[in-house]
Amino acid sequence: MARAGIKVALLGCGGMMGAHVASLKRHPDVRIVGLCDVTTEILQDFVNRNMPDVPGKPAFFTDPAEMYAACRPDAVFIGTPHTQHYAQGAQALDEGCNVFMEKPMVTILKDAYSLEKKVKESGKVLVIGYNTPCSAEFFYLRNLIRNKILGNLELVTGFISQDWLKFTTGKWRQDPALSGGGQAYDSGAHLFNSLCWSVESDIEEIFAFADNHGTRVDINSVCSIKFVNGVLANITVGGNCPGGGTFMAYIFDGGRVEIDGWGGSWINVWQGREKLKYPPITPEMNAVSPVHNFIDAILGRAEPRTTVHNGIVQSQLMDAFYKSQRTGRPANPGI
Repeated sequence: MARAGIKVALLGCGGMMGAHVASLKRHPDVRIVGLCDVTTEILQDFVNRNMPDVPGKPAFFTDPAEMYAACRPDAVFIGTPHTQHYAQGAQALDEGCNVFMEKPMVTILKDAYSLEKKVKESGKVLVIGYNTPCSAEFFYLRNLIRNKILGNLELVTGFISQDWLKFTTGKWRQDPALSGGGQAYDSGAHLFNSLCWSVESDIEEIFAFADNHGTRVDINSVCSIKFVNGVLANITVGGNCPGGGTFMAYIFDGGRVEIDGWGGSWINVWQGREKLKYPPITPEMNAVSPVHNFIDAILGRAEPRTTVHNGIVQSQLMDAFYKSQRTGRPANPGI
């Protein structure tokens, strides 16, 4: 790892960042030079758990500005509470960094457009840490939709279930000032991004209901979505279920696709009434992981599978989602 050319900094050293470090340690083109969180004790514990075997330990910081000034990283991974993403992403771009942003990119639509402007001005790479766009299965599905191989996409339905209420009790994810929302903004974001990334259209209107289960954030929710291109979708997000699972179905006028909406680990395809035994999925469709795709995009080896535009469409969705819940009426994503 120390042989590498890309200097990486980590901002927000929680559980998900540990998974990213596991990927980064295996990448020969990367060197982690700095870690930043609210206390050095958090950082030391993070290193002890995730980097005990890494020679030349990264420097510790509690102020991002000091980390950028001292380390001059080429890229930063941001894994902080959701409502902090915009300011921290904007700061990183101003410091000349490529940005890997944990989902959601931002929690306010106007901030998504502002971040897009900064990305264009900087010429830097910004990706969002979604799983499915890097899978061969979703890459194949998006090509089916783009090329109308199964005809026109008309409907999408999906669900995700987790024991989210229990394992986030007492944590920042149930504090709307930090999270921006509940399960729909957290694990539910993976399903919503799978939907938006594959449909490739702006949001026209949403009607949403939620049950907070006595907390300050949504735990269970259902919503109906109308895209500008006419596709209709229904998504159910369950946060109070011990049996975790996920499923999505894409319904075309000439076939159907069923797929794992969390990670794209499996797919079933029907062309007309016939189920394809071996969908033509090839190895080059697989981008390995969001971490590898990010590094490869910086090095010019690959196109980024997600961009700031994906964050904009999801912000459209979530702004309208919460507006509809507040008003009890259908809502559009106007700023």
